[in-house]
Amino acid sequence: MGADPGRPRRRASVRVLRVAALAETVSYLVLLVAVVVKYAADSPGGVSAAGPVHGVIFLAYAGLVLVHRDELRWDAARTAFALAAAVLPFGGLLVERRYLRGR
Repeated sequence: MGADPGRPRRRASVRVLRVAALAETVSYLVLLVAVVVKYAADSPGGVSAAGPVHGVIFLAYAGLVLVHRDELRWDAARTAFALAAAVLPFGGLLVERRYLRGR
């Protein structure tokens, strides 16, 4: 038996999605902190800055999940979980630990 020719591509897909999942998690947490500061200190500037950044990162993460799902051999349930987890705080970390770590 020879080496799996798709393995380097799968590794690249895992790397890309790991970075995207972690970036999505961090941006979500920054946005949540900004919302707390907005209401606690009446300072909306953080939300104005963090909101669009998180939105772009969220959309990039969702797009990357859809682009790389075939390479990672994810079924519809795993793909749906990865997309749904993005709306939860720490959801990106959950996806990273459950589906990407060790691959």
